[in-house]
Formats: sequence, C-alpha cells, structure tokens
Amino acid sequence: MGLLEEIKLPEDLKRLSYEELVTLAQEVRELIITVVSKNGGHLAPSLGVVELTLALLKVFDPAQDKLVWDVGHQSYPYKILTDRKDRFATLRKLGGISGFIKPEESPFDCFGVGHSSTSISAALGMIVARDLAKQTHKVVAIIGDGSMTAGLAYEGLNQAGDLGKDLIVILNDNEMSISKNVGALSSFLSRQLSSQWMIKIKKEIENFLRQIPKIGEDLIVYAKKGEGSFKNFFTPGILFEAFKFNYIGPVDGHDIEGLVDVLSEVKKLDVPVLVHVLTKKGKGYAPAEKNPVYFHGVSGFKPENCQIKKITSENTLSYTEVFGATLCKLAKNDPKIVAITAAMPEGTGLHKFAKQFSERFFDVGICEQHAVTFAAGLAKEGFKPVVAIYSTFLQRAYDQIVHDVCLQNLPVVFCLDRAGLVGEDGPTHHGVFDLSYLSHIPNMIVSAPKDEAELQLLLYTALKQNQPFSIRYPRGKGVGVDLYTEFSTIPIGSGELLRTGQDILLIAVGSMVYPALQAIQDIGDYDIGLYNLRFIKPVREEFFELIQQYKILIIAEENVLIGGAGSVILDHLRNLNLLDKFRIYRIGLPDKFIEHGSQAELRQKYLLDKEGLKEQILKFLK
Repeated sequence: MGLLEEIKLPEDLKRLSYEELVTLAQEVRELIITVVSKNGGHLAPSLGVVELTLALLKVFDPAQDKLVWDVGHQSYPYKILTDRKDRFATLRKLGGISGFIKPEESPFDCFGVGHSSTSISAALGMIVARDLAKQTHKVVAIIGDGSMTAGLAYEGLNQAGDLGKDLIVILNDNEMSISKNVGALSSFLSRQLSSQWMIKIKKEIENFLRQIPKIGEDLIVYAKKGEGSFKNFFTPGILFEAFKFNYIGPVDGHDIEGLVDVLSEVKKLDVPVLVHVLTKKGKGYAPAEKNPVYFHGVSGFKPENCQIKKITSENTLSYTEVFGATLCKLAKNDPKIVAITAAMPEGTGLHKFAKQFSERFFDVGICEQHAVTFAAGLAKEGFKPVVAIYSTFLQRAYDQIVHDVCLQNLPVVFCLDRAGLVGEDGPTHHGVFDLSYLSHIPNMIVSAPKDEAELQLLLYTALKQNQPFSIRYPRGKGVGVDLYTEFSTIPIGSGELLRTGQDILLIAVGSMVYPALQAIQDIGDYDIGLYNLRFIKPVREEFFELIQQYKILIIAEENVLIGGAGSVILDHLRNLNLLDKFRIYRIGLPDKFIEHGSQAELRQKYLLDKEGLKEQILKFLK
C-alpha cells in the first residue's frame, strides 16, 4: 500500500512533502474504490474530497480542532486517515465501521451526521462552547453545495455572521467547472484576500473612516461596495459577504499545496470565513467522473468494468420503480397531478416523471420543509401534489405536515420510500418512525401496501381522496407479484383477511405480511389466521367485529413499537372496552436506534424475517 501503510494518525501527514501527499491521495482513492466495489457506499462524493481532506489534516489538528463534516457522504478519506484504515474493509458491514461520521466510532468524529445541512449550526455551537470554556482550538464546518440548498445552512450562517466568531466554513462545490485561467486568478485573489495583514488593513481603514465627522459611515458603505464589486467581478462571494463572512475563493480543491496555503492563512484569522473550494465528484475514477449521479451511492460494482452487481432477479421491480411507473401512467390522464421531491429524483423513482412531465415536476433541493408547504399551496389551488421523500427525511418536515397540510385538511399525497429497515446506511436512514409520527395527526390517512401491486392501488386511491394521505413502502425489490394494468380504489380503512384461523389472528403491516404468511405456514401445531392491515389509520369498524372471533392477537410491523400500528390498535380496543377480551403480543422494533447492516441481517437480528417471526410466535404461544 506504499505511503498509506505508514499513516496511522493525522499527525503522520504533517511530515510528508507535497509530492508525497499527491501519491498518498492516489493510494487513498485506490483503497476507497476497492472497498466500496465490494461493500457498496458513497463512492463519487468521497473520491472528490481526497485532496481537500489531506489539506485539512495537514493544517488542522483533529485531536484538538473540530472538523465538522456535513452529511457524511464524503467522509471515507477522513476515516481512512484518522486511524480507521485497518478497519476500512468493514465499511457498512454489520459490526463494522459506519458509512457516516459517528462519534461513538472514533474520537476524531466530533459530531454525528446522516442528514444534511447541519454542519454550520453544529460548528457554531461548538465555537460558542469553546469560548465559554476559554479554549482556543479552531472549528471548521465542511459543507457541500447540495447541502447549501437547505434553509438550516443559512440560519447557521446568519447567526454566525451576527456573532462574528472565527467560524471557518469550507464550501465543497462539485458542480462548477474549474477554468485554468479563472482558477489561477482566483487562487491569487484567495491568498491575498485571506492574509492576516489584509484583514488587519481593512479593519484599520474602517476604524479611520468611522472617525470622520458626519460622512464617516457613508464612506464605509461606499468602500464596502467598491470592495464587493471588485471581488464579485471574479468571484461569486457577494452572497456570503451579505452574511458578514469573509469570502475566499474559488480555490482548486485538487491542488493540495494551494489548499494548504489558503487554509494556513485562514487559520490565523479571528473572523467568520467561508472558503469556496471547487472539486470534481468522482475524481480519479473515470466512470464516477463521467456519471457522478450513478456512482453517488452504489450497492457494489466490478472496478475493472464498472458493472453494478445484481442483487436480485432482473424481472422483479423495486417498490420505487413501481411507484414511479404508476405515477407516470396516472399523470397521463390527470393534468392535476404534480410530483415533488427533495433532491432525490432518482432515489424516489421520479426521474422518468421528470422527463415526461417536466412542467409538473419539482425538485426543490434538500428542503423537505419547503417541499411540504409548497405542496400544500398547490393542493389549496386544486392540484394533486405527490410528495416523494424517504421516510427518515420526512421527519424534518413534521411541523409543516401538521400545520400546513393536515390542519387545513389539504389533499397532499406523501409517498414514503425506504420505510422500515434500509440496511447499510444505518440509524440515520432507517425509516422506522413514520407510523408513529404520522398516525396521531388528525385528518391524515396512513397506509402500507403488502406488495408492489397493492402500492399501485393505494396510490390510485390516494389521488382520489380530498384529504392528506400517506403511503409507506420498503427499500428494494417487491415480492414479484403481477402488476395491475387497470386500477380501482381500495375502500379507506379496509384491510383483508388472507387466511382464517382458530382462536389466533396475526395482524401484519406492509412489509411484514409475506414473511408472516410464510412463518405461520411453517407452524403446524397452531391454526393461525392472517390479516393484512393495509390502513393503520383509519381502521374500519368491521375489523374490530372480525377480531372478536379470536382470543389471541399478534401484531407485526417494521416500525418502532412505541406509537406504531400496534399502539393504534390497542388504543381502539381500549376505547371500545375490548382490551380484556384478548391476549395480545406485539412484534416490532425496540426503543433504540438500529445499527447498520444489510436488510436481511438486521431483519434476522431483530426477528422480523420468516424464521424470526416464527420463533417469536411460538415462544409467545407456548
């Protein structure tokens, strides 16, 4: 492995020459490509920040200084260079290191991330804490241009500029191309405008002008306008200057020596600074450079030919694919249907809708709160907005769901992809809370299809309603059932009895229906009925009449038990004075954050696969 073999801690980098750092960058990239090709993960973002990471570790000391990474998609080089090189092969594996920044994993990880746009606010909090504790270390927030689409980032900038603390923000911009001429000039400007003497001169001039009677303040305003015009002629920094940040850049994010020069100067300053760094997503691996979206997050691939590994049969569509295709079909006949996503058109299956109905498709960026209120505005004016967001990300818009959609009873359809256990991305991405945070909101219909065909019908049904409607479905392939070519509505609140039983009824929700059916078919000692509870809210009266034929109820869901479908059923039974009629056992996820690992491994560990359900049912019955 060459130089990388000699690197254990970040301090080992400080003795390397720039030529050696360039060699080390290539070795880091090779290790990332090798591991991600086997384990899957966020390849292109991490490849793009190798030089930036080396420069940050060359200038700052992460044992003392705080490096606050945003999202964590770009954290692989940092992990490798901060004492996790030997464990990097376990990336995203059950029991291995996380694909995201995780303080429990390493003292070099100072703030946990998974969702975006948190770094500036967290870093500012750390700076205030540092000053209150009378310490002197530096705090750096590293944030991507995508994360800068979220309001939270600007809320952090706003307070940071107002406080005037020495927060350093690194804007990793991988969407702009780097022109050689502009790059050289901007590099020169960056070094000059970031130098300590330049900042000092600016302060002295400002103090001098302020002392001039009557016209001093006006002169300061004109001076700032002149400076801004000059800088903005070459750079896009005027926005950040408006937040009272000293803007530095753009800087070539793959020039280690240039980065070190700029960061070394910036480190000396005691004012808010934003360093604009231009990088290329997927840098160093031609296929990822050519198609960074495709290689943003991959399940695994063959490095020699870039062929993505097939996980399951090509004939079985994913829930995401079925959702996207069905919505396109429905939109052909209904011009009122509008699709909205928050920076995830491919991930939510809306990329085909975007091509076919571009005027009715809106990617609002990483702005889940805005997406929901934007949808509410559309619904208020008679359109049928479908908001497709991962279950875990919709949590960020809880207040908007309550006040802007449900309080006004507006017909917004929420399609929650990646509901339940999502796998290797871990606790920040598991969608295991949505049944709990949606089912108690008035006016909201909450549903979960048992398979991809039922997803089609629920989507069709949702678009026929005149109130908020949510559909949650899991990540990955469907169960392989035949899809509908013509659609019909499902009566709201209705479920279906899939199998009759004697005294025992298993009530399964969404992704638990088929494993539950397989489990009870293997249990020959008991005659167990199976009910598909496709609507968690509302639940029809017929359901409570039906279950009175049974003495034992078992409820299975891929959601946390607290506040989930089981809780909803228990509340109904209590209100109907029926609770004492049954022995009840609930199957679901415990009150803890679930670690990373494959979906199959996690379902096995938490007894939510066929064998696990069988084990839990038999243990309860015996």
